[in-house]
Amino acid sequence: MKLGFLTVCLGNMPLKEKARWASEAGFKTLEVACWPNENDRDYSSCDIDVDSLTKEEAEEIKKYFKEYNLEISSLAYYDNNLDKDPKRRAFINNHLKKVIDAAVMLETPLVGTFAGRNIDKSMKENFDEFEEVFTELVAYAEERDIKLMIENCDMRGWQIPGLPGTISYTPELWEEMFKRVPSKNFGLNFDPSHLVPQFIDYLKAAEDFSDRIFHMHAKDAEIYTDRLNKYGINNRQLYTGEQGEYGYWRYRMPSLGQVDWEKLINVVKSKGFDGVISIEHEDPLYEGSEEKVKEGLTIGLNHLKKFV
Repeated sequence: MKLGFLTVCLGNMPLKEKARWASEAGFKTLEVACWPNENDRDYSSCDIDVDSLTKEEAEEIKKYFKEYNLEISSLAYYDNNLDKDPKRRAFINNHLKKVIDAAVMLETPLVGTFAGRNIDKSMKENFDEFEEVFTELVAYAEERDIKLMIENCDMRGWQIPGLPGTISYTPELWEEMFKRVPSKNFGLNFDPSHLVPQFIDYLKAAEDFSDRIFHMHAKDAEIYTDRLNKYGINNRQLYTGEQGEYGYWRYRMPSLGQVDWEKLINVVKSKGFDGVISIEHEDPLYEGSEEKVKEGLTIGLNHLKKFV
């Protein structure tokens, strides 16, 4: 196994600089963000502009990654592939295809995204649309020898406050995903932090879906019992807009939440996983400056490397 991180946490720092720091810090891989240049999503960046990437630029990226003894574990573009607006959906689907094309140029085997959700339709109707959209997207990737994977985040509140913004956040829904699109080139970027607040056994989920885990996100989650007793499982409903507000849980760096990383890594190891564990840094206590972000990444790295 190799340890890396998703590059969005270091903002607009040039990718070469991110790579140099990652190598110096002891990371072996980077999960490189490929959102469009014009994009207003939080936790996103355009570290490789796939709209204009040339073969020469791809060779240059591969050259300095080799110099820094790093690999690109995956290209990342997490957006709503089932957007209710047909024009917006087409743009997102087409951008994802460009990311897949970039993965070919960079000799990177994986591309990660979200399923998304048409928020105006039922879950059943969404899966009907999902089957149509992702059959094509997975086939596009498979023809190019690229594997496509879904991160299991519910994106609650992404489109409507209180409602999940995707259709791929529980084992029940993963079963349906892989029933609708059974290709072995289609899998998960498995993130236990999205299961902890749902009180889902992430160890059992990892075991049950081990053959679909292509890549792992190392993000932790911390549950606060006193807040759970106040807000309940539907979580906080009234926000004032002040900075730092949260409900009964929040994301943390690996080792600072409730995920048992030693047990989880042992489970996936026992099932044959030997891929990349990539820190997705969304810990609010280690944000706000480049120094804090790097401190958080180092905390995660120092904990995870004890088990790989």
